[in-house]
Amino acid sequence: MSESPPPPTTFREGGYGWVCVACTFLMNAHTWGINAAYGVFLSYYLSTDIFPGTSSLEYAFVGGLSISCAMLIAPLATYLDKRISTRFVLNLGAILETVSFIASSFVKKNWQLFLAQGACFGFGMGLCFCGSVGITSHWFEKKRSLVNGIGSAGSGIGGLIYSLAVGKMIPELGLPWSMRTLGIICFVVNITCANLLRVPSETRAAASASVKVPTLPLTLLKRLDFVLLLAWAFFSALAYVTLLFSLSSYCVAIGLTQQQGSLASALLSLGQAFGRPAVGLLSDHFGRIFISMIASFLAGLLSLVVWIFASSAGLTYFFAIIVGLFAGTLWASAAPLAAEVVGIQHLGAALGIIWFVLTPPAAVAEAIALQLRNEVGSSKPYLRVQLFAGFVYIGSAACLAWLLVEVRRKRRVARLGTDKSDL
Repeated sequence: MSESPPPPTTFREGGYGWVCVACTFLMNAHTWGINAAYGVFLSYYLSTDIFPGTSSLEYAFVGGLSISCAMLIAPLATYLDKRISTRFVLNLGAILETVSFIASSFVKKNWQLFLAQGACFGFGMGLCFCGSVGITSHWFEKKRSLVNGIGSAGSGIGGLIYSLAVGKMIPELGLPWSMRTLGIICFVVNITCANLLRVPSETRAAASASVKVPTLPLTLLKRLDFVLLLAWAFFSALAYVTLLFSLSSYCVAIGLTQQQGSLASALLSLGQAFGRPAVGLLSDHFGRIFISMIASFLAGLLSLVVWIFASSAGLTYFFAIIVGLFAGTLWASAAPLAAEVVGIQHLGAALGIIWFVLTPPAAVAEAIALQLRNEVGSSKPYLRVQLFAGFVYIGSAACLAWLLVEVRRKRRVARLGTDKSDL
């Protein structure tokens, strides 16, 4: 006897879904937003040498380690979400983040910093992000890209606030109490949001009634369209992390102050706060793959034609805002694009694979950037870094251009098959 089909998922396009959008926004602000402020921490570590004997490459590794650990834990987050609950994953992530900041306030050696601010924070951030990123897609269909853009804009607002706040707190409170303050704020906000976020009851019912979908269906890797999506995500993450963690130290390298570097990082986050919802809104109207492709290309173009020539504070601030509109497209568009390519029923599994694939670029991006820097005193100390970021962003756009061609080809074949069956 064949199994009955699962009940269809109802897209309410509102109601409690907007509560989930607000919670996702706040959680992104207190995970990715605070992580974006690591550029300020990095600038402080490099200028003070607070852990003697630690190289600039090792300091950069802390920021990359946090993002790579966040991506590395994605399959486990997906598994725990299916086996236990979304709420468990989110609460565990909130607790790990808090432990990270409190532990970081007591570190005395660089390896302790790697574990606390790098690995522990990364695992907490990954659980919070992976547990929450797909929830709003289950509440909306027509506005799916828009609400994902609004939710991911939280990281831009958080990055803006915390880049400025950290730059102010460290001189006035000292590094230990700055860490403790961040830990307390994170705990209160993230625990609250973790217990408010949930998927629609119809989605849970459909999942229970349907045939079980593997946590990581590796058959997706045999599909060209999904592989192209992974390639776009890989290159986007590589360029994004390079830009995010390099901008503040770039300002110091060209003779600006550490506070001006903090402001540049904050303005980059401000650009993302406006850019991500705008990309989402345009995607819903003009095509999600097409708009993401244009945004990725513009991020690369701006790095090549503006950042390279930004030798003053004003031009650097302008670049930070304008490139921020497009730089974080990956985080706003990954879930809607995955749903479009593999279907909503495979969204969680597809995102788990995407985040896992982002582990290597997140780990090595800033280390590569530091190795590409020219010698101190050079007229353009970050020229190779700027070229690297620009061309990698353009490469990611090329992957989406190919994906767009592939998706249109599949739709054309499907229409021809439907027409023949009607004859």
